[in-house]
Amino acid sequence: MGSEEERRAVPGKGRAGPPPAGLRVLIAGLWVVAGLDLLYWVLFFTTGEVQTSQDAMYLDWERSFPAADAWLGIAAVACAEGLRRRRAWAVLYGIAAGSAFIYLGLMDTLYNLQHGMYLHFDGAMLGEVGINVACFGFGPFLMWYVWRHRRCLDAS
Repeated sequence: MGSEEERRAVPGKGRAGPPPAGLRVLIAGLWVVAGLDLLYWVLFFTTGEVQTSQDAMYLDWERSFPAADAWLGIAAVACAEGLRRRRAWAVLYGIAAGSAFIYLGLMDTLYNLQHGMYLHFDGAMLGEVGINVACFGFGPFLMWYVWRHRRCLDAS
């Protein structure tokens, strides 16, 4: 199995052909998401523009999320870099980031439903809804994409 063609036919033995469709867009999207994640927390702790309430319980609850969002950002950046290099570990970080998106979207949505947050719709709440929709759309898509194209990644 020394020829280039033979290596391409075996998963993990060299890149299996051209990059999959949308790879560059996905890589850019992962970097944008990581940047927006960081921006959200900078705004939350500095200007408060993204806070949907001044209620102490809400603020305490939100303050418990920076570590989880940091993990999401780290996994997204690791996935982006793995995809750029076309390495097999991009699949691991893509699934980790995708599941973190879903988890955070579910936690946020459940809190908002339990506390009637959707009844007080303003700009900050519209932003929260956008984040929730993005989490529920991008998370599953990311996991599907990296799994579907896992054979296009080099295991070396």
